[in-house]
Amino acid sequence: MNFETILVQDIDGARTITLNRPERRNAMTPAMQLELIAAMDAAAASHCRVLVFKGAGDAFCSGLDLSALQAMSAQSPAEHRADAERIAKLFRTLYELPLPTIAAVHGAAIAGGTGLATLCDFTLATPAARFGYTEARIGFVPALVSAYLALQIGDKRARDLLLTGRMFDAAEAHRLGLVNEVVAAGELDQRLNSLAQTLRANSPHSLAATKQLLAGQNRPWLDAAIAQAMEANAHARGTADFREGLAAFLEKRIPIWQPPK
Repeated sequence: MNFETILVQDIDGARTITLNRPERRNAMTPAMQLELIAAMDAAAASHCRVLVFKGAGDAFCSGLDLSALQAMSAQSPAEHRADAERIAKLFRTLYELPLPTIAAVHGAAIAGGTGLATLCDFTLATPAARFGYTEARIGFVPALVSAYLALQIGDKRARDLLLTGRMFDAAEAHRLGLVNEVVAAGELDQRLNSLAQTLRANSPHSLAATKQLLAGQNRPWLDAAIAQAMEANAHARGTADFREGLAAFLEKRIPIWQPPK
């Protein structure tokens, strides 16, 4: 398949998807989200045994692209809903993929980039990696990632990261359980290959069945949580706080929040 925003490469039974917008720090666009979904679907239907995610250049994924943020201010409620559904499908496809997945994070993974990196079965990060669910800084709601985050690290820790919107490093991500291993930059590829080899040595049927089992155990709760999250995501885009936060971000100024009504 031919893609414009990602690269796909097969080596020894492992397929690598590289986010390939290095000039934009691999910021996500709607086109990239659709290509990632298509690439994951293709991987699930192929003979590859492991799926790896990387970022080109000096970042893994810096979140939503500026052009996509600018377009939000003119979107209709139906378009906001479609955006929420696409992002939900991206995360759900990754979470329920029958292949084992690995993210190799060597730089910034922000907002949706943090979600993409930490929803993989294994997340390897170098000490230079940085993470953050920064949506609250611009009046947005980190709705769709919140359900998965609470499953991964618990309610109390999820509240800390989502409500503060703070950045945190690879060492803290490891302590929280969002990163499996912190690996020296020069050893990341070697450790990635070693982990992929370990996974390829296991029964593909057993791995797929195990992932299906784990996803199925959480499915009833996730179905309800994601439906609620999509509503919150779409609603947040129509609020005065989001309009002000987005304008302040684009104008590179501090937002002026109005008191809650």
